Amino acid sequence: MRAAIYELIKTDRKTKARRGRITTLHGAIETPAFMPVGTAAAVKAMRPEQVAETGAEMILANTYHLYLRPGQRVVAEAGGLHRFMNWDRAILTDSGGFQVFSLGALRRITEDGAEFRSHIDGSTHMLSPEKSIEVQNALGADIIMALDECAPYPADREYVKKSLERTTRWLLRCGEAHKNGDVQSLFGIMQGGVYADLRRQSALEITELDLPGYAVGGLSVGEPKPLMYEILDGCVDYLPKDKPRYLMGVGTPDCIFEAVSLGVDMFDCVLPTRVARNGTTLTSRGSVNIKNAKYKNDFTALDPECDCYTCRNYTKAYLRHLFKAGEILSAMLLTNHNLTFMSGMMAGIRNALEEDRFIEHKREFLSKYYA
Repeated sequence: MRAAIYELIKTDRKTKARRGRITTLHGAIETPAFMPVGTAAAVKAMRPEQVAETGAEMILANTYHLYLRPGQRVVAEAGGLHRFMNWDRAILTDSGGFQVFSLGALRRITEDGAEFRSHIDGSTHMLSPEKSIEVQNALGADIIMALDECAPYPADREYVKKSLERTTRWLLRCGEAHKNGDVQSLFGIMQGGVYADLRRQSALEITELDLPGYAVGGLSVGEPKPLMYEILDGCVDYLPKDKPRYLMGVGTPDCIFEAVSLGVDMFDCVLPTRVARNGTTLTSRGSVNIKNAKYKNDFTALDPECDCYTCRNYTKAYLRHLFKAGEILSAMLLTNHNLTFMSGMMAGIRNALEEDRFIEHKREFLSKYYA
């Protein structure tokens, strides 16, 4: 039996949106779902129980960072990532490939893998498909990702074609190296840039393996949103209906609603936690920059429609004071609110799908958020 099992509950009658459930050994994830990012086995400024209280059912941890520090052996000796970080719900680990490319650490890509320099001490490492799976097997996440090459935008067609074909070969090697298929589900990643025919080629190649789930990679890397949506629309059509579909690295409300309408089930992004540490909150009426002087004497809650711990107990004036004073509590309270907002937004989407009013809900939510 696969570690992660997807159940398609309902499909929207007017769009490709769908309501589903992914069952793992550490609980079920109701989809569409958003995963907070816990890069180094911690969601920044949050205790694990607080993350759970926001409604998150799965978090994402990062193979690249955990491989470099503290090392997968330490995590394995602790009993795996769940026990190490005291999180009893589901975990997804990415392959580490995107960080190698995005952190400026990449030295060269070969058929063997990606050679990179550590951002910690400058030491040289080779992240091969086998190494990525070895690390993820040791970490013990419920869902693990195959190593892929994420082509930049823009990139010429020939480069993207070679890149996606290498990604397919790496996926085959990941499958051969994967040792824990009974407790960890390996997802493949579609590449192909903004070339529709290459996306189709990638999808046909990776779905031959009949994996528990599939991700769409290489989008939201600088291309215009209309182009991203156009390509994503085709991508989803190439993926199986009975498997979860994961759009990597996307987290703004407009992008999530559009991707859900195209049939995507899973999302992750650092945006809610990162902007919180910079003083920005996400509310039902759009983003609020708590640094603004107009909130100095504003003794109302961040969001009148939110029932999170922060909104129940603190005012904009106090939150602004905390941020301006450099208090750590500022990041804690704003992050708590932002993650609760994201969980609530996804719950609203799921409810709308169940009640056959997704289109209306999407229009109402976004018109208020971006007013």
